Amino acid sequence: MGYRGKLAEQAQARELRAQGYKLYEIANKLGVAKSSVSLWVRDVDFVPKDPRYGRWRLDRPPTIAMRRKQEEIERLLSEGRERLADLTEREFLVAGLALYAGEGAKRDGSVRLTNTNPSLIRYFMAWLRHFFDVDESRLRAQLYLHQGLDLDAANKFWSELTLIPIEQFCKPYRAVPDPAIRTAKHPNGCLTVRYGCSRTHRAIIGLIAALLSCETLSGVAQLAERSAVNRIVVGSSPTPGANPDPEPSGSWSGMLGP
Repeated sequence: MGYRGKLAEQAQARELRAQGYKLYEIANKLGVAKSSVSLWVRDVDFVPKDPRYGRWRLDRPPTIAMRRKQEEIERLLSEGRERLADLTEREFLVAGLALYAGEGAKRDGSVRLTNTNPSLIRYFMAWLRHFFDVDESRLRAQLYLHQGLDLDAANKFWSELTLIPIEQFCKPYRAVPDPAIRTAKHPNGCLTVRYGCSRTHRAIIGLIAALLSCETLSGVAQLAERSAVNRIVVGSSPTPGANPDPEPSGSWSGMLGP
């Protein structure tokens, strides 16, 4: 095929990419190498037609199995919201400790958590302010944002979500996008929240240590032995030790926003 033919294929590849087709789909459709397609469309914005269907082909309707999968996902999301509609104060505390144990900074000196998920950041801020005496003037935020994205809009978004004034935002890190790597770029970036207080950090680490201590784990094991297998969830992998009739003593969900 001559040079003009390659130009025609390149134009068609770019058009398909803009329509939401994946690299391997374009390569198969045009009968060319995937590496060639990657070079041709590397500067074309890619938005999948329907991300719910994952790696399935986008040029055909969903199968029965795909529809069943989506129905199950939606049903379990609804059940999850119902089961956790109300959190007791103790549950709220323990969930925040587990979150910080996985995502928070462990080095002594300041409380620090980094994430791109707004819901997770909102939960953390509500948890931190509720269980600890926070001096709002010592809160800081720093944004990691790719160049070309709207910095002012991202700062405004995170400031409103965290209730940290923009004046307390540190200088952002503007990442230079690599056109050779197709990675998702979060429009609001990745936020780091920092609270400069050694006492608060040590209190959190102490609670986490207690949560993960042998004494606590032995109590959990004894509770699991006395508890029946959860009869609410019906499926191939039921959750052992779950309480089918929880009786929350109070709700903290309202603090986390809609």
